[in-house]
Amino acid sequence: AAGGFADVLTSLEAPLLGICVGMQVMFEGSDEDGAEGLGLFAGRVRQLVDAPTLPHIGWNDLEVTPGAYLFEDSAPVVYFVHSYAPEPADPSVVTATARHGSTFSAAVSAGMRHGVQFHPERSGPVGLAILARFVELCRSKARAA
Repeated sequence: AAGGFADVLTSLEAPLLGICVGMQVMFEGSDEDGAEGLGLFAGRVRQLVDAPTLPHIGWNDLEVTPGAYLFEDSAPVVYFVHSYAPEPADPSVVTATARHGSTFSAAVSAGMRHGVQFHPERSGPVGLAILARFVELCRSKARAA
């Protein structure tokens, strides 16, 4: 994806948070209609494997990587609406996973770039805490500038 908005996002030196499809767009591409992504993270977005239902809609537990910045809780419950999830080329960027059939990447982080496959705005107090931590990251970056 080249030009305009894509160039701004790929050159951004500020915190960035992709939510649901916004997280998917951060990857190189998607098997959903062969869409091209921004390439902020290496890997592709693929349809959920062995999912009992598609789309995956509803509340689900996360398994959070210890020390993952956006998460205060090691096992939060969050709200999903999706049929696809990214498969990062570098597993070290995965900060949370969930299961719907098979295990999938539910959150990624690298530097100031973060993505969540779920909807924090629909995830009650847990989601608000995640968004508050991202806002604090933005404030810290602004103070340092």
